[in-house]
Amino acid sequence: MKVLTITFVLLSAVVTFGAAQTPEEKGLNVAVKATKADEGFVSSVVDLKMILRNRQGQESERFLQNKTYELTEDGDKSMVVFNSPKDVKGTATLTYTHKIGSDDQWLYLPSIKRVKRISSSNKSGPFMGSEFAYEDLSSDEVEKYKYKYLQEISLNGDKVDIVEQYPVDPKSGYKKRIAHYNKDKGYRLEKVEFFDRKGEKLKTLTYSGYKQYLDKHWRADKFFMVNHQTGKETELFFNNYTFKTGLSEDDFNQNSLIRASR
Repeated sequence: MKVLTITFVLLSAVVTFGAAQTPEEKGLNVAVKATKADEGFVSSVVDLKMILRNRQGQESERFLQNKTYELTEDGDKSMVVFNSPKDVKGTATLTYTHKIGSDDQWLYLPSIKRVKRISSSNKSGPFMGSEFAYEDLSSDEVEKYKYKYLQEISLNGDKVDIVEQYPVDPKSGYKKRIAHYNKDKGYRLEKVEFFDRKGEKLKTLTYSGYKQYLDKHWRADKFFMVNHQTGKETELFFNNYTFKTGLSEDDFNQNSLIRASR
């Protein structure tokens, strides 16, 4: 969620002077507005409950914490640490999102007391057995996609822009995403549909229970991801959001990843 590049400023100028936008320009403009609307949270910490559900409806629960550090010159940095149950306790993931190029990610496994780098070719794999992929842990940087505006719809009385997003990274596990932005509520995401490399619909992520923090930042208290191809589901419940927590970049490196897992 970052500062606009010269390209985006120029596109905004096109809008200002009233020139007709192509679907690609309009889609990019929506993504830029969403980015701008959420700038300034600096850092955040939130507790999560993860529920994994298989095709037969059997469930398992995990509890974790997510920390995020906002950057403007590049993508955000984030760390996820599992607190329970015992078989995953201490497992931790560190993500450096990049605006250009593949993200950097590391996984700490307490069972072997070692940090493993997650290769870019494996980022489409499932994150800790969930329906979220490792690449889903990255912050949504405008530069990571090409865009195409589809349409505007009404959702509970709000105007929602629907935009196709095509990953720039050739190693992404997705051919495209279709994102639903609520333009009346700070361009927050209401839903994202994911399509696999063959163009088949793979997953749908829906957001609910939104609350606004610091009079600006919208955060959902529930993510629901369903895999249409396997019938599996993952729910994430968010609690105890705090912002501007005093975290720094020094809290997001491999050493801090190991310390956080203890």
